[in-house]
Amino acid sequence: MKLYVTRHGQTEWNYENKVCGTSDIQLSANGIEQAKELALKLTAYKIDIIISSPMKRARETAEIISETTGVNCIIDERLLEQNYGIFEGAQRDNADFLAAKKKLVCRYPEGESMVQVAHRVFNLIDELKEKSPAQNVLLVSHGGVCRVIETYFNDLSNEEFYAYRLRNCEIKEYDI
Repeated sequence: MKLYVTRHGQTEWNYENKVCGTSDIQLSANGIEQAKELALKLTAYKIDIIISSPMKRARETAEIISETTGVNCIIDERLLEQNYGIFEGAQRDNADFLAAKKKLVCRYPEGESMVQVAHRVFNLIDELKEKSPAQNVLLVSHGGVCRVIETYFNDLSNEEFYAYRLRNCEIKEYDI
């Protein structure tokens, strides 16, 4: 089984360097073009199913991929981006946000912790391994979720975890 992981296409908030967790932002024109380019690239891959976050930016990306590749897409709440609480819409270089981001086991004020995100994402991957061992799966999600998925397969120090970033519509491949 291959697990392919991608982050949604660019949004206006990505372009403006704003924190975008559970704020349901749609793709920008550039994000739509990124998704179309990724979809064309993925026609060369053997993908059996696409699983997407229900958030607009991920769902739109997944729908573009699905339309281009002909692969069915399902929605899974476990791929929702982390809830960054009071930092939703803040600049990503905000000192308070950056300090909170380094506290992996602490919840963002009015949000959730990275441990909570890992719990739901790890459960999804474990379920895929058990129920779909012969299928190649594409997950379409978000930056924070992609960071967690990386830790499922590779041990990262706190500093490596903090710095890990999957760019918009970048594809990562894992063997299960």
